[in-house]
Amino acid sequence: MAKILIIDDSPTEQHVLTKILQQGGHEAFTASDGEAGIAAAKEQTPDVILMDVVMPGINGFQATRKLSRDPQTQHIPVLMVTTKDQDTDREWGMRQGAKGYLVKPVDGSELLQKIGDLLN
Repeated sequence: MAKILIIDDSPTEQHVLTKILQQGGHEAFTASDGEAGIAAAKEQTPDVILMDVVMPGINGFQATRKLSRDPQTQHIPVLMVTTKDQDTDREWGMRQGAKGYLVKPVDGSELLQKIGDLLN
């Protein structure tokens, strides 16, 4: 069982992702924007972070870059989970430090597989 932080401004997406994670035996907690997500990552030290891109304030690319460059959080793998489906978006996300990239709507089994890969 992993502790997973969902950073997404959509309550619906938070609910859907939380349900998938709980069915997979994981513990999920949420943050509604990039700033709150960075703070939660430092406070809670999750095993994996699921990061949306389009959010108010700091977007997911900026938050991922901050997390991946901070010695306190750089060991936590970030999986981008977003509606942005262009190759350039995927490439940019990976350049910011993301360890994986999934396009919404996500397939539950694929999400759990990716998380399993990141934890091993």
